[in-house]
Amino acid sequence: MAYTTINKSTDYFNTKLYTGNGSTQSITGVGFQPDWVWFKTRSATSHMLQDAVRGTTKFLETNTTTGDQTSSDGISSFNSDGYAIGGNGRLNSNGTSMVSWNWKAGNSSGSANTDGAVSSTVSVNTTAGFSIVSYAGSLSSAGSTTVGHGLGAVPQLIIAKSRTAGENWAVYHKDLTANYLLQLNTTSAQINTTSEGSFSAPTSSVFTTNYRGEWNNTGQNYIAYCFAEKKGFSKFGSYTGNGNANGTFIYTGFKPAFVMVKNASSTNHWIVLDNKREGYNPQKYALFPNQTNAETGDYLIDFTSSGFKVRTATGALSENGETLIYMAFAEAPLVGSNNVPATAR
Repeated sequence: MAYTTINKSTDYFNTKLYTGNGSTQSITGVGFQPDWVWFKTRSATSHMLQDAVRGTTKFLETNTTTGDQTSSDGISSFNSDGYAIGGNGRLNSNGTSMVSWNWKAGNSSGSANTDGAVSSTVSVNTTAGFSIVSYAGSLSSAGSTTVGHGLGAVPQLIIAKSRTAGENWAVYHKDLTANYLLQLNTTSAQINTTSEGSFSAPTSSVFTTNYRGEWNNTGQNYIAYCFAEKKGFSKFGSYTGNGNANGTFIYTGFKPAFVMVKNASSTNHWIVLDNKREGYNPQKYALFPNQTNAETGDYLIDFTSSGFKVRTATGALSENGETLIYMAFAEAPLVGSNNVPATAR
């Protein structure tokens, strides 16, 4: 039997819960030095995303079209077991329950990549299949161009945002219709972008963009988070909803720690669930990347030893006959090289 090369998923992805103190504090227990941290209060405040490539003073919000914003009281440093933060209310309001989702890239601000027609700066972790890519827009009319991502494997998911203009977020997923994108900040179904030029599927060295404000207009700077699938650690796929509470089972090959779902066929919220905020099945405390709303317990999914099963008829997770795309990261592989099987709670 072939075993996963990542036996401890929490070396590369982890969810961290903490309570804000309104001042400064060091958050530890992440398990590694993160390079991309996605913060959300569990109550109603904007999402806040920071990464090591853009630097500690810059942040983005998944629920808005706003480009890079500057904060001197967000993350002050990325540390070996977490990060130090200031008193910014999006991530450290006094007494507020917080969640952060953390990914490990290259533990650096990145290095030059010239694989694509557009030069990029890339911080990459090829073991985990994750890279952070910064690049300048180059298209001034309908067409296409390529950007190097550094993964050495084909990305199945790319999340991109203009840093300099009020553009929607772009989400490329391998199971969307060709030349279609989703928008992380909206409820929209997949969007046909053919009028801006076609874009081909990514390769092991580059991804292709078209003339779409979400990910390539001249005069704008962009950031992209690129993910290649790694057996036993990450999975990017789709499933068909059945419209009832005995929902679809999705095999991932691991017990999930994090699942994000979007109905690609119709208007619905993005849904994020993780293994820390509820901690047992059904996982139900959803947060919404496209909204500031507080978490709600109306979205039910069981995390099993080999995947996840939908337990609700809501259209955001199980609209009958419609296609839903997902990204998932592991708490534990189905079986690791130590031959200890993961168990569901």
